Amino acid sequence: MRDVAIVAFAQTRHTGHDTGLSEAEMILPVINEVKERTGLQRFGFTCSGSCDYLAGAPFSFVSALDAVGAWPPISESHVEMDGAWALYEAWVRLQHGDIDSALVYGFGKSSLGDLRAITTLQLDPYYLAPLGLDQLSVAALQAAAAGVDRAELDEIVRRSRADGRGNAYALDLPEEVPDGFAVEPLKTADIAPITDGAAAVVLATGDLVTRLCDNPAYIRGIAHRIEPHYLGMRDLARSASAAEAARAAGVGKGAVEVAELHTQFAHEEPILRRALELPADTVINPSGGPLAANPVMATGLIRIGEAARRIHDGTASRTVGHAASGPCLQHNLVAVLEA
Repeated sequence: MRDVAIVAFAQTRHTGHDTGLSEAEMILPVINEVKERTGLQRFGFTCSGSCDYLAGAPFSFVSALDAVGAWPPISESHVEMDGAWALYEAWVRLQHGDIDSALVYGFGKSSLGDLRAITTLQLDPYYLAPLGLDQLSVAALQAAAAGVDRAELDEIVRRSRADGRGNAYALDLPEEVPDGFAVEPLKTADIAPITDGAAAVVLATGDLVTRLCDNPAYIRGIAHRIEPHYLGMRDLARSASAAEAARAAGVGKGAVEVAELHTQFAHEEPILRRALELPADTVINPSGGPLAANPVMATGLIRIGEAARRIHDGTASRTVGHAASGPCLQHNLVAVLEA
């Protein structure tokens, strides 16, 4: 296997409302930023992650390529998923041995539509979707099954919002946790906020790594696993796929100083802590995590980018980035990063 490292990461200053920018206009600054940091203008491979349902148009990723520049012709691919899975595809592509760099980006504008209605479309179309269940309703079922203490959930929300206020890219959310349930037992503050944003990452391998970055974040392990589509076939109180992905990626082979977890609901943090078997001294989501900013289709990529950033700035030597997809943590990707 070739050693692959994250050598640059950039993200937008996320907003909770539509600023009027097109996807290409939103992506362009982060693409330019990673190009400036690395000095690269072209890449061996380009891969993006987005969702046509958010944009309300088919093949919306094609217009977003205006931010990248597709002439002269580039080698490009796209996943209809979070950008974290685009990163996985780029990592696999770099293993082929004929290229040494890859550009990965993810983007989404959740403010343009009804996210709860959109996420209903990911449910089983025969048994679950016709019931009118949505992402929030099934998350509430999982929260009830997990039985997490209310005081613990409130503390997770307070910590995430406080850390988010120290993150220039996250939303400026109030520290106090408002009362009132969205869908019991989930409060409104337990739910990741509507967010528009984008992120980009540059991967490199071989001698190019040290030429582009002083403190590269090497991907020492990466894996993703998925569970059955139908909720009734899963134990919602735990995440078997996250646990298996963590074992395959080698999370437990060393200390984990920082873990950036794709927690779109507060109750998912203790479930993922147990699944990844993270020690008590691991710092969780020091960026604020998705509870401070949740640009759908970029949130998971940002978790890996934030984990890499801790290595880039020298504050950590071994971190974990996690991304999730589907209802109730159905599909999980785990990346172990080391200095």
